Parts: sequence; C-alpha cells; structure tokens
Amino acid sequence: MSMFAAPKGVREYLPPVSAQFLAVREALSAPARNAGYGYVELPVFEDLGLFVRGVGESTDVVSKEMYAFEDRGGRQIALRPEGTAGVVRSVIEHSLDRGPLPVKLWYAGPFFRAERPQHGRYRQLQQVGVEAIGSEDPALDAEVVALADEAFRSLGLERYTLHLTSLGCSACRPAYREALQRFLNGLDLDEPTRLRAALNPLRVLDDKRESVQRQLVDAPLMPQYWCADCVEHYTATRSFLAGLGVAWTEAPRMVRGLDYYTRTTFEFAHDLLGAQSGIGGGGRYDGLMQSLGGQELSGIGFGLGTDRTLLALQAEGKAEPAARCDVFLVPVGEPARAFCSRLAGRLRASAIRTDMAFGGRALKGAMKAADRSGARLAVIVGDQELDSGEVVVKDLLGGEQRSVAVDLLVEDLQRQLQGGIR
Repeated sequence: MSMFAAPKGVREYLPPVSAQFLAVREALSAPARNAGYGYVELPVFEDLGLFVRGVGESTDVVSKEMYAFEDRGGRQIALRPEGTAGVVRSVIEHSLDRGPLPVKLWYAGPFFRAERPQHGRYRQLQQVGVEAIGSEDPALDAEVVALADEAFRSLGLERYTLHLTSLGCSACRPAYREALQRFLNGLDLDEPTRLRAALNPLRVLDDKRESVQRQLVDAPLMPQYWCADCVEHYTATRSFLAGLGVAWTEAPRMVRGLDYYTRTTFEFAHDLLGAQSGIGGGGRYDGLMQSLGGQELSGIGFGLGTDRTLLALQAEGKAEPAARCDVFLVPVGEPARAFCSRLAGRLRASAIRTDMAFGGRALKGAMKAADRSGARLAVIVGDQELDSGEVVVKDLLGGEQRSVAVDLLVEDLQRQLQGGIR
C-alpha cells in the first residue's frame, strides 16, 4: 500500500480514461483554434490582489474558496481559481491590446478552489477557456457562445441546454441594484446574507438554500431594467446566434459566480449531472480590463469544464474506452524480438500507434497482451516469418489473419487502419 495518496478533491486520470480526458480537452479547444484564437500559457499562481480586484471580493470564489498563501518573499499569492483575470493581466502586461483587436486567446489547464469535494466538483478542476478582448460587437458575443456550443456538439453531447441572458451595463445596473437591494431589505435573511446583499445584491440571487430561494420568487429581474443600448446589443446577439443555428433558453434569473460579468452572460447545463449540472459558461466583462489597470476595452469569454464534460459524456454513454495503440507486435523468439523493436520504430515514424510484447512472452501470453491493448491489428513474427520475409497480420476484431510481405507492411497496415480494401 502506498505511503501517500492524492490530495482530497483532486481527480486523477489514468489509462484508459486519461485518453478520453485528452480527447475531450482537444475537442473543447478545436473550435477556438479553427476560429483564429491563439494559445496562451499562464501561471497557475498570481498576486492575490489580481483575483480580489478582478473576480470580486464578495464572491464565494474569493471569500471562501481560494487557495491563498504567503510565499517565501512575503508576497500574498493565490492559486488561480479562474482564467479570465490572468488572461487580462497578461494582455495588459505584454501590450497585446496595443496591437490588432480583438485579441483572441484560448487556454487550458488546472484551476483551484478550496470547496467541499463532490461528484463533478473538484478542488483541482480542469477547464478550457477563450477570451476575446477589444470589441463590443454582438457578432463577437455570438461567436464565443457558438464556439462553446460547437465544442459540445462535436463530442456528441445531446442532453445539455444553453441558458442565455444579459446582465446589463454600467448605465442600467445601478437602478437594478437599488431595486434589488430594496426588495432584499424586506426579506428574512441572516446577517451574513444581509452583508452580502449590501456588498453585491446579485450574489444573493445565487444563494442555493431553499429558505432563501423561496423568498426570491418575486424579486425584480435585470431584463426589466435594461437600457436601450443593452436591449439593442442583446437583440443583435440573439439574431447572430440564430443565424449560426444555436438554440438557447432565456434565463432572466441567471447569476454567474464572478462579479465581472456584464451584458451577454450564458451557461451550459447538462440534465444528467444532478446538482452540479453546469458544464461551462461565460459572458462579457466590459469594465474588467480598466479595473486591472488597462485600457477601457470590453471583452467576452468562457470556461468549459473538461472534468464535467467527460462526466456528461459518461452519463450519456458516449465515453468509449480509447485504444492506446493501433498495432501490437508479437515477437516469438529472440531474433524476432530484435526485428520487432526495429519495426516498431518504422511504424511509429509512419504515424501508426504501435506497441509490442516485452519480456520474451510465449505466443499465448503475447496475444492476450495484444487483446488487452485495444489494438485493432496484431503483427506476429517468428523464425518462420523472418525466413520467408512475410509476417502474419491478424485482425483482432474479426479474427481473420493473413501473410503480408515485410516490404509492403507499412502501406498495408495504413490501408487497413483507414478502412481500405484488405
């Protein structure tokens, strides 16, 4: 038994599930890459003040869930709980906002939140995100939302819903905030919730307790307070989304867990994941860049949960085990082992995923290893095959086998793996 265990709330991915995890991460980022978004690699820890200022002091993420500590130099540091603040900081620091706009970036990796671990909710969570900074065009809002929708559809997910709304802007939010605070002041709330309402009343709408939600039925809604510009922007965004074939559900009560969101805001929920139904979401953040010391530029982005997307695929029965190789070499005898070692190098150089039996196994044991590998084809090599210049290629799915000349082997295997005529 191991002396150590992984930290609580951290999900590890081991073969064969790790191959599914990598496939999900690739699929979630592919639409952004196709749309011209460039990759950015960011620090996993930043100055604590970046998240306090950027994410919002009243959010649970900052007030309850951040891993914050003092480093050896006496600096206040936090493991990143989300990606947008770090991207905006990097854009400002490296003057990307002084070049062509919008700046379009994507990223992937772990994020950290010290919360109670449960199914689909981890202390080290994996996400793929995009940020598009420097344009208020509603067509860009639609593009970002559509990229997320395309990613989920490309994986074959069906049981998810896109929830969409607008959280207004600096012109209309104050009137809504005042109306919501007046409403909340008349409710029976505990002292911590009242303090939260005074700091940011929208946070109370996100309170999951039944005792609170029951009192919020008649709460004023943001769409009732949209200014003319926000109505125009949201109407245009929906028009562009419709043109892209994206379906959504209006969600006037939506509140995201981060304070920087303005105008277009969205969340994807999967109906088979229970309480932790969110698989991704995002929105526009009109004042964030300026609040972090940059230009007064708007941005929009999303974070898609790699962990939760994989759970959603598993819930729909669509996370098939991935084979770790396509071809498995079975050497019988020492000369064949040396031959297969060289052959494996040739096949891998031809982009054929190849493994082989090690340790001088007998034919029966080597074939069991071939079956366990998930490979489609086995290549069997013994003294007789070496003498004849032909090897035996066995289809591990159908059971058929035949002899193939060594000189033609690479092309023959490629043809079979591509589904060509045998």
